Amino acid sequence: MLGLFNPLMGCASAHVEANFVESYLSTQTQLVTNFNELGDTLVVVVPEGAQVKLAGWSNDTANHVQRVMDIAKFEGKVGQTHTIVAPLGLTVDRLILVGVGNPADAARHKVEEAGASLAAMFNSLSAETVSIDGSLIENSNDNSRILAQLSHGIDLRNYRFDRFKSDPAPRPSQNMRFLVSDRSQASKEFADYRALAEGVFLARELTNLPGSNGYPAAFAEYARQAFESLDVEVTILGPEEVKAMGMGALYGVSQGSQHQAHLLVAHYKGNNDQPIALVGKGITFDTGGYNIKTDSSSMRRMHTDKAGAAAVIGSVLTLASQKADVNVVAVAPLAHNMVSDKAQLPGDVVTTGSGLTIEVGHTDAEGRLVLSDGLWYAREHFQPRVMADIATLTGAKIRAIGNDFSAVFSDHEEVYESLRAAAEATNERVWRLPLDPVFESAIESRIADVINTGSPGASAGAMLLQRFVGDTPWIHIDMAGNALVGSDKGIHPRGSTGYGVRMLTEWAKSNPLK
Repeated sequence: MLGLFNPLMGCASAHVEANFVESYLSTQTQLVTNFNELGDTLVVVVPEGAQVKLAGWSNDTANHVQRVMDIAKFEGKVGQTHTIVAPLGLTVDRLILVGVGNPADAARHKVEEAGASLAAMFNSLSAETVSIDGSLIENSNDNSRILAQLSHGIDLRNYRFDRFKSDPAPRPSQNMRFLVSDRSQASKEFADYRALAEGVFLARELTNLPGSNGYPAAFAEYARQAFESLDVEVTILGPEEVKAMGMGALYGVSQGSQHQAHLLVAHYKGNNDQPIALVGKGITFDTGGYNIKTDSSSMRRMHTDKAGAAAVIGSVLTLASQKADVNVVAVAPLAHNMVSDKAQLPGDVVTTGSGLTIEVGHTDAEGRLVLSDGLWYAREHFQPRVMADIATLTGAKIRAIGNDFSAVFSDHEEVYESLRAAAEATNERVWRLPLDPVFESAIESRIADVINTGSPGASAGAMLLQRFVGDTPWIHIDMAGNALVGSDKGIHPRGSTGYGVRMLTEWAKSNPLK
């Protein structure tokens, strides 16, 4: 459902694709309860300490496999793999053993990483037909969950961003058959994880788009297309609506660009509870404005400054596809931070939707400007019971804790603990930094209510955003440095990671503060 504004009206821009959303995978996944044939590759899923002998294997085959395991010291620990070429007594070209530890308590993210390792192996070996045997996991609940997690890891690693290649390399295209103990139960697990993968893929695709292709109107339109078949109400406010509603902080960031500000809202109402609000920073390209970025390599990566907006949109797509029992709304303030004779200047003062004024102390601290109006809009129009915002906000965060964690700020213990649990489950890990009144002086302005600069930078940014959440329990996630990987790593192929989708989906489903 689309409200208020047609994002394609009046756009002088790169071509907006009529069918942006595509099938991201070329692999095929089937769930079976027996194998008619094994294909070229057999994967045996091995719990720690299990004896590996499958139905139909001869003693010679079992003894051969056991001897190889002993020599290789393969014990079935989670993530362990070992390949046996031309295994004795089997018709397959290769037998791959993959360990999953104790299936009852194996960490989800470690099983998913094992799946990603399998995907890399399949692709390097040019495997075509893969049979994945989970029969050594006897408990049907564990069997369904572990195999679905392996499949999820395979899917995430197999994503490719190739829409701009004139002659793209073939995508992974294996036909994979999973031997499950309960097909009905496994189907639900696999479907939920596939929906999660689709949310990650959408976030990756939107984040990967170059600045001249993923500008505010295009981002909004592509998100709308993604939600067309789902029970999600989509509202898109164009620049005139943004301005008329008084969201001067959001509007100002884009006023120097032909691609002016938009506000995208996606609301999935899976129940009638008070909603959870997810607000994501959507700077579709960031030059820094008049405080221009001087590092060319950094500037080149600034299409990823919309990763927060992509994460909240991907999360709602996942939850709606899963028909999750949650009421969740994503709000994505979208702007294009450019330099021109119309661009805002250092020292300008903007008035936010809440009525508070902000001195623009630095035009490259634009993320907190757009988020101030995004948070206000979510609070004012949806009265959420809890809010989270996510943004590639500050270089200070990277200097403080690097790229392995995102930084989180909250003065609400229950909200923090619920998000931390979701982060640990999905391995999108967080580290808490201080949100304390001692930093209030950092954002004092001589001429306005607050200023968008201050030190320490990550905490100053969080202190400013806190001014716009009112009494709503809230957590701020600074994911600077987490949006992009330079080479294949675990579940992430090179490029955008889709960071935040898995964590926020898990968090929303935990129904915080219900």
